[in-house]
Amino acid sequence: MKGRKENLAQERELLLDIYRRLLERFGLRHWWPAKTPFEVMVGAILTQNTAWANVEKAIANLKAEGPLRPSVLIKLSPIKLRRLIRPSGYFNQKEKKLRAFLRFFLAAPYRGSVGRMRRAETGKLREELLSIWGIGPETADSILLYALGHPVFVVDAYTRRVFARLGLTPAHAGYQELQNFFVRRLPKEIALFNDFHAQVVALGNRYCRSRPDCGSCPLKELGRCRVFGTGPAI
Repeated sequence: MKGRKENLAQERELLLDIYRRLLERFGLRHWWPAKTPFEVMVGAILTQNTAWANVEKAIANLKAEGPLRPSVLIKLSPIKLRRLIRPSGYFNQKEKKLRAFLRFFLAAPYRGSVGRMRRAETGKLREELLSIWGIGPETADSILLYALGHPVFVVDAYTRRVFARLGLTPAHAGYQELQNFFVRRLPKEIALFNDFHAQVVALGNRYCRSRPDCGSCPLKELGRCRVFGTGPAI
């Protein structure tokens, strides 16, 4: 038991060191880039399987059509909604996903209120979000953390790649296993969960790509990476 606690403490310090190094390189990320919590929710759905630049175009289209509110979007015809979100890709499926979420959000008990959702118990609300067609763990947790301020750690493909390459998590670990790894070792602070994930995204975008740029990586000095610029080994 003592050894296990010591290992957890060491891993906690390593994770915090990783965060500090990323913060020093990238600065605070101020993620998620949106003007309202509802815009975050929409973006979390539209960003599935696409680059954020494409989502920005789709959201700009929605805003040009009218106020970005659930009561406005739900009244758009399927054809019009698909046209507006087309830049985000997979627009036929995303129209259905977005509409399914809107029906949930506008129905009781939340009735389109971000405040009511914020006050809901985290575990219960997460289960409700996961029950919506087209909402998976990453999307649900992005809504919980970035739109509603619930203390959950978001895991994505960058998280999987970076921490597998650092030898901290298995390359083929499931979503829940990866999430538990961070939640059990990091202080349960919403601001830390928020910015840590955003830092990992920045690292994955700029350095830890499928063919990595290890020479300029802010984590190079840790001496833990299993790739060392040789290619997409993980």
